[in-house]
Amino acid sequence: MATPPPLTDDARRAALAKAAKARRVRADLKQALKAGELGLADVLARAESDDVVAMTKILTILEALPGVGKVKSRRTMASIGISESRRLQGLGARQRRALLAAFGDEAATSSDD
Repeated sequence: MATPPPLTDDARRAALAKAAKARRVRADLKQALKAGELGLADVLARAESDDVVAMTKILTILEALPGVGKVKSRRTMASIGISESRRLQGLGARQRRALLAAFGDEAATSSDD
């Protein structure tokens, strides 16, 4: 495998800062989902305008929903026909509707406890 071209110190610092910001955005997004502050529909809408959210894996988002674990998220994605490696930006309209039908009310019903 070919090695990537060497980065200058400034370019390396910029890349590290960009990666740290992306990790922070994803962590905040997952925390808001777990707390019930955001729902799946909110995340899908935010993915339209936020590149970091758009590049987040669907599986990560589903597992962050309250009451949804690894098994349920993977089974639902398989039944809809979504690859586990798919990212939010790669969802089709039919897949979005199916995910919202399956998980759209999860946060609302789980946070009413």
